Amino acid sequence: MAIVELKVPSPGESITEVVIAKWIKNTGDIVEKDEVLAEIDSDKATLTLNAEESGKIEVLAAEGETVKVGQVVVKIDTSFKPEAKSEAVSAKTETKTEAKSQDVSTKSETKTEVKKEVSASLTTNPLTLSGVEGKSTYATGTPSIAATKIMAENNISSNQLNGSGKDGRITKQDVLAALSNGLPNVTKVLSNTWKGGRDKDRAKMTSLRKTVAKRLVAVKNETAMLTTFNEIDMNAIYDIRARYKDKFKEVYGTNVGFMSFFTKAVTEALYHFPAVNGMIDGEELVYNKYCDIGIAVSAPKGLMVPVLRNAELMSLAEIEKGIKELALKARDGKLSIADMEGGTFTITNGGVFGSMMSTPIINPPQSAILGMHNVVERPMAINGQVVIRPMMYVALSYDHRIIDGRESVGFLVKVKEMLENPSRILFGGKLPEEVLLGL
Repeated sequence: MAIVELKVPSPGESITEVVIAKWIKNTGDIVEKDEVLAEIDSDKATLTLNAEESGKIEVLAAEGETVKVGQVVVKIDTSFKPEAKSEAVSAKTETKTEAKSQDVSTKSETKTEVKKEVSASLTTNPLTLSGVEGKSTYATGTPSIAATKIMAENNISSNQLNGSGKDGRITKQDVLAALSNGLPNVTKVLSNTWKGGRDKDRAKMTSLRKTVAKRLVAVKNETAMLTTFNEIDMNAIYDIRARYKDKFKEVYGTNVGFMSFFTKAVTEALYHFPAVNGMIDGEELVYNKYCDIGIAVSAPKGLMVPVLRNAELMSLAEIEKGIKELALKARDGKLSIADMEGGTFTITNGGVFGSMMSTPIINPPQSAILGMHNVVERPMAINGQVVIRPMMYVALSYDHRIIDGRESVGFLVKVKEMLENPSRILFGGKLPEEVLLGL
């Protein structure tokens, strides 16, 4: 008998403890090599623990327990082997085929009997409201089809009603009468989704959530954070997307979204305002000469910020593909520490959740973050005329210790100018004619 011991992997430098967030497999389960056994929460990310060999497992740590990096948490007895998939699938297929054959035969016989009963019922009572009656009987409180539909729409259960139909069956009229009479239970359910009571639920904070909480408080306490706002007319970007979205997807296999335009505009604006791309390291100011852009994405465990490396060198298609890959990894819980480390500037899009305006919080040690919001059609004065335009509010939160007000406002205006006239993105923030004239 060979026993393989699985130790807690290191999530990253300086991390010594993790929490067993969830066991996917339990003691006694027979698993295959590389199969996921558990989810592990660390200060920086959620990782998975995978089986190094096939065999029968013994779990040595409880769910929710804090364990040391390098600690043995699972033993695998490799003398047990998983059932061969081909044999299991074959047996399962045969069983399903036999069951289906028997089921079809039974259904055919039952269908014939029901048809006879329906025929007899309609002959004696052709105007029955509940469908098949006559020989059929129902358990007390069983709703008719029409009643079931109305009950589902109004979140009413059968135990709230008294049936007046045959054998105590609940009819459509019973439900309507209860609603019109203001049945107390029904009225309460219809008013909102709360069920009353004074109960409470408690849940232990994950390591990731605790770390996020500490960092957010630290940002508020340790930085001189301010926010400046502006608005962007998205009409030009809407036009480009409408004209080229099909061709873009045909060529690159991905959609063209807002984020790629914003990312390119940001990288160009950072070139003109390097302090926004900088950070404080002790008593020194560090100005990054590259743009590693953190893109906030929603994941099952919360908001994650993976990084696009050297985004200033990427095309729109490369940015779109990069964001899509990172978002899928976040959704599947496969983001690594390396995917999220570093970053010189962050973009977050609260607009996907309907946010009209908000103040994003800096992602340390970065010095600034851009917040996008939802697009709303609003009347705007354009060349002396009132026209309806798709408008978006944007917000730049920044650390006033390294970024002055002039730089923060200038940066946001530069982003606005490039997004309202996207050709500027190709010419370092200038109009094509300005480049032609050497201005």
